[in-house]
Amino acid sequence: MRFADKIALVTGASRGIGRAVAEHFAGEGATVVVNYRRNRDAARETVESIARAGGEAVALQADLASGEAIVAMFAEIRKRYGALDVLVANAAATAFRPLLESKDYNVERTYAITVTGFFRCVQEAAPLMEGRSGSIVAVSGLDSYRYLAGHGALGSAKAALEALVRYFAVELAPKGVRVNGVNPGFIDTDSARMYAAYGGRSWEERVAHEWLPQVPAGRIGTAAEVAELIAFLCSPQAGYIYGQTIVVDGGHSLL
Repeated sequence: MRFADKIALVTGASRGIGRAVAEHFAGEGATVVVNYRRNRDAARETVESIARAGGEAVALQADLASGEAIVAMFAEIRKRYGALDVLVANAAATAFRPLLESKDYNVERTYAITVTGFFRCVQEAAPLMEGRSGSIVAVSGLDSYRYLAGHGALGSAKAALEALVRYFAVELAPKGVRVNGVNPGFIDTDSARMYAAYGGRSWEERVAHEWLPQVPAGRIGTAAEVAELIAFLCSPQAGYIYGQTIVVDGGHSLL
């Protein structure tokens, strides 16, 4: 119960890695704020799953492309709890298109959520974490350092996200707040399954013929494995880790 009496906010927590992270933190004693953009039913399912397991959670809607929505979400967190111990920035959105076919609004929204949204969330979270040994973790992706078809906007935004992790780590260290990142490889999530269909291939075809040959571990990772790493980075055991983006990809980046 490393996070007993702690307050954790997980953005994009209604499904995939975000849901796994929310459930993991709740399982270790944290009260979890489940942020979602529009899928209220999925967010409610996450909260109910946590409650069935004996944990505590609340769902808060906020579109992280909106600065006003972010401010309102953190105002509600301050009102309810008065503080924050963990921020996991997992929310992302994009349109899978070649760069030359991407529309302005596709690129603007991708950056608004992934980069500007993270920027604003950290600015709002930091004052709530002072004096509490707070921890912030940003979720990046393998498209930040290697080519994935249709990922130009998101990959470049994730690369910027990792740069912000390093800068925020230095600037927030004197305030007792640690900032790190995780960079998952091929993970079995709804988003990954949606992307697998890009180019007209099925999930099974994409995994068997394209992804698994690139992974020394010989399997696709799970959201729970990413959640374990994020929890470690937010724990006292990781107290000397600052500004690092840790790769969790079964060895994919080694090939």
